[in-house]
Amino acid sequence: MIFYSTKTASLKASLEEAIFNSLPPDNGLYMPEHIPAISEEFLADIENRTFKEIAIEITHTLFEGEITRSEIETIIDNAYDFEAPVVKITPDDYVLELFHGPSMAFKDFGARFMAAIMSYFLLRSKKEIKILVATSGDTGGAVAQGFYKIPGISVTILYPSGKVSDIQEKQLTTLGYNVTALEVSGTFDDCQRLVKEAFLDPELNEKFNLASANSINIARLIPQSFYFFAAYAQLKKLGKPIVFSVPSGNFGNLSAGLLAYRMGLPVEHFVAATNLNNAVPRYLETGSYDPAPSIETISNAMDVGSPSNFVRLKRFFNDDWKLVTEKISGFYFNDEQTQKAMREVYGNANYVMCPHTAVAYRGLQEYRKKNQNNFTGVFLSTAHPAKFIDLVEETLGKSIEIPERLKSLLSIEKKSVKMNADFTEFKTLLMS
Repeated sequence: MIFYSTKTASLKASLEEAIFNSLPPDNGLYMPEHIPAISEEFLADIENRTFKEIAIEITHTLFEGEITRSEIETIIDNAYDFEAPVVKITPDDYVLELFHGPSMAFKDFGARFMAAIMSYFLLRSKKEIKILVATSGDTGGAVAQGFYKIPGISVTILYPSGKVSDIQEKQLTTLGYNVTALEVSGTFDDCQRLVKEAFLDPELNEKFNLASANSINIARLIPQSFYFFAAYAQLKKLGKPIVFSVPSGNFGNLSAGLLAYRMGLPVEHFVAATNLNNAVPRYLETGSYDPAPSIETISNAMDVGSPSNFVRLKRFFNDDWKLVTEKISGFYFNDEQTQKAMREVYGNANYVMCPHTAVAYRGLQEYRKKNQNNFTGVFLSTAHPAKFIDLVEETLGKSIEIPERLKSLLSIEKKSVKMNADFTEFKTLLMS
């Protein structure tokens, strides 16, 4: 599979190069030169396939000729011991639960696959790499868990101080070993900027083999397409068109859905649902893209003012705004609207949502108001509500149970290195 840079189409990379370099040298993003279609025979029988079988088929379709099917089966088997079930909320609306992995967030799907495929390549090349990742919440925990004690890989995670939940922070600051957490005095956008600058710094690249585990890395994007196919497999029997509502921050999740669509997944429409960090919904409405400094909200993992994957979102439609808006609608909500949705779904369906899931639910309802109702709506639940326990309990006025894997973290002391949002300071920490 060949990838090209979104900034310079003549800059090409192999699968292995795209995974380990993360960014092209021109600071663009890697996109597949050709997106192969999933076979019609497989789609016709997809309702009878397991999640792992779906993941293997998609990976084989994309990587055929570079990794054998038996090697792909091993990679998928090493990555996944959890599922992505859909749960009925109303006769027409379903929630796709993506929090059944080790960190209890959707980022596990990408991080576990990435760790498995990097390990596969590293065993062949005998190289060592340093992973740099910025997190607004869930990415850090998923990457920490996914790469913990993987031979040949060290991980440095940057997160904005005071802007992630207590449990999210514990997930990325309590492992140690090959995982280091840097607590940045700033926003997620600052963390993301520092990571991007590091990849463009000649001295750092001379000393380290740097790679990113953010959704800018194509190896994070590809496995997130698996659960769009898996949701379709579970709902195909209903016989209705499917609309996906995706809670969006850096827009990797929605880009993965678009990859699935371009591979042939039957999708009626996508909803890009955001909090007040609404650069993309405004673009979808006006055609003008004006990123701004991020705004702090209760759906903190989506507090991204300048989404990295926006360029990929457009590229799936050849940068044609009209084509983009034919397939994607955008809506954004404030904290009050988000909490109202959490209370509404709990009151009507006895289902507890995290704030990010609530934003996706609201997006789906807004789309339903403006369009015909003869479709099955799927909104993505990106994290277990217990990861935001104080907010959820305050919003619903009730106690919720904390899963044991999260509860055990609360008594462990965090270990992080505090730093300013300054690249020189960041570089010095890495070099030392």
